[in-house]
Amino acid sequence: MISHAFEKFFIGFSKIKHWRLILFAFVFFFSLTIITLPISLRPSPYELKVGDVASQDIRASHTFSYTSKLLTEQAQTDAAKKVSPVYLPADPSVTRRQIGLLQIIVNEINSIRDNKTNSSENKIQALTEIKEILISQEMAKDILLFDEPHWLEIEKELFIVLEQVMHNSIRPEQVSDFQENISVYINLSFSEIDAQFIQKFISPLITANSIYSNEKTNELIQNTQNNITPIIRTFQANESIVTSGQIITPQVWEALQTLGLVQENNSAFEIASSALLIFVLLFFPSLYLRQVKKSLYDDCGGLIIIGFAFIFFLLTVKLIITNHTLLPYLFPIAAFGLSVASVFDFEIGILTSISLSILCCFLITNSNDLLVFYLLSSSIGILLLGKGRRMRAFYICAIGIGVVGGLIIIAYQLATSYLDLQGLPTLIGVAFINGLVSISLTLLLQFIFALVLGRTTALQLMDLSRSDQPLLQYLLSNSPGTYQHSLQTANIAEQAAEVVKCDPLLTRVGALYHDIGKAKNPNYFIENQISGQIDAHKEIDPQLSAKTIIRHVADGISLAEKYNLPPQIANFIQEHHGNTLTRFQYMQALDRSKKENKPFIDSGFHYPGPCPNSRESALIMLADGCEARAKAENPKSDEEINKIVTSTISYYLEKGQLNNVNLTFRDIKLITGSFENTLINIYHKRIKYPSKR
Repeated sequence: MISHAFEKFFIGFSKIKHWRLILFAFVFFFSLTIITLPISLRPSPYELKVGDVASQDIRASHTFSYTSKLLTEQAQTDAAKKVSPVYLPADPSVTRRQIGLLQIIVNEINSIRDNKTNSSENKIQALTEIKEILISQEMAKDILLFDEPHWLEIEKELFIVLEQVMHNSIRPEQVSDFQENISVYINLSFSEIDAQFIQKFISPLITANSIYSNEKTNELIQNTQNNITPIIRTFQANESIVTSGQIITPQVWEALQTLGLVQENNSAFEIASSALLIFVLLFFPSLYLRQVKKSLYDDCGGLIIIGFAFIFFLLTVKLIITNHTLLPYLFPIAAFGLSVASVFDFEIGILTSISLSILCCFLITNSNDLLVFYLLSSSIGILLLGKGRRMRAFYICAIGIGVVGGLIIIAYQLATSYLDLQGLPTLIGVAFINGLVSISLTLLLQFIFALVLGRTTALQLMDLSRSDQPLLQYLLSNSPGTYQHSLQTANIAEQAAEVVKCDPLLTRVGALYHDIGKAKNPNYFIENQISGQIDAHKEIDPQLSAKTIIRHVADGISLAEKYNLPPQIANFIQEHHGNTLTRFQYMQALDRSKKENKPFIDSGFHYPGPCPNSRESALIMLADGCEARAKAENPKSDEEINKIVTSTISYYLEKGQLNNVNLTFRDIKLITGSFENTLINIYHKRIKYPSKR
């Protein structure tokens, strides 16, 4: 069978149990990166670039708005050009420095004037050689001609005028203006000739005391640009973005890129971003499986099936939805999560659906509504489907997906303040078709998953639990006692499965079929023997008797194959006795060997096994043993029932029959309590009704 071949293929991985998920995650990561990225980066619908001439009219497929980066940057540039340069306030130290320089110059002039030994020519020469200021020969002659009182008045005025002029905030480009307007600061009592002299003398000493601040100017520019409101462009549905023959301007190209009709060639960045996102979306489920769903974490086959299905859906959706309007909403992405939930667990279904939805919409422009459509339709569909035990649940799920999808479509159209009354009914209809297609695909996929993994779907289990099933009818007609025993075992095990969070339906169905092999030789089993008749085992050799009893396991497997029972149910038939002893026949043989003084041959008394490999199988083993003992001993009190349950479970624990299953001490305690409650209800004392008169 396919499931057996699949199990053999993965048997080697069992030796590296703790590394399977890590290996799988990395293989999955690179598979997704290599397979899906070339699809994500395929060419856009229009191969256009800035400067090309449009060969056809291009219109908006739907109403959309976007913040124009180009127009916003242009507005910021224009605003920056209007910002005036920022200068620092007047620096007093510059004024003090220039006044000090003037003092040095005046001191040198006075020293030259007071020198009695130099001739006039030498004094003029000395004045023109003063380094701190440029004095012409004409000015030098005037300085020597001034008498002492007059010169002192001019000297005093020089300091006053320089201080007044430098008191102003003078920028570098304003120096010449202040130099030309020095006369307005000179006292009117001075003659025109004296005023001209003072202006010529002071002019070289006027310098800038307010320096341009690049930092302050840039800060003002930045603040001005930040205050610019981003420019939003809006295109209505069917509005022309570019007409045939029009040159593709940067603004037009930006609009086309926003709509997803053109794209830049940034493949390296897109590959890197996709790889990072895939890694995160793999790390989170891996961590969840490791910490919460350890049973699936150890199920290498299940993980690989989920992984391949994930890649298949992702690859398909990337091929289909890009650059289409209706197909994205028609694609049955919910089928993936529904299939995983129905075969494995609804939490795993939701978790993987979230990852798939995010990756499907990644690198697709304006896909927010599609992402929400995928996320909610998948998650709500999984919750509506529940355990998927009835076809009615599948129909409700299909309708629910359609309703949720339709509401999301309406919500996003209302959010854009544009309601396309012509296209809206079509999209809503597509959402309902999506629900029907998703459910149909789910029914197919869950069957394939179950077939490959040797699992059984909820629908199959419900069908197998029907009393009119041919194999159950065969058991009922041939072995009515075994049939009743199987029903009681199913009731006991099912109640315990609810308590310890196993699969109650799987447990019940497994219990119904676990002793099916007894139908081939019903009279060899005590529950089918009528009281007072000859015991079929009484007169035969204990070893032969044990062999006959043990044979019901092999007969059960034979019947399972004949009636096409799923491998998961057949496992319960093989495992419900583990490799325990047929204790009654064993003790008979031991006693007989002692009486006859013959060597005891300890062989042929063990069931072939294997021991239970699932929690459900372990529950059936324990329930089977407890029910059989309770029926044989017919307990009269709660204490006797407690003793039967406790000793039976302790026996299987001591014999190592539960070593392959993950049952904690708390689970054993809960199972014990559940078994006791169920058996007490079965064997409780009943009221004796009065006889008829």
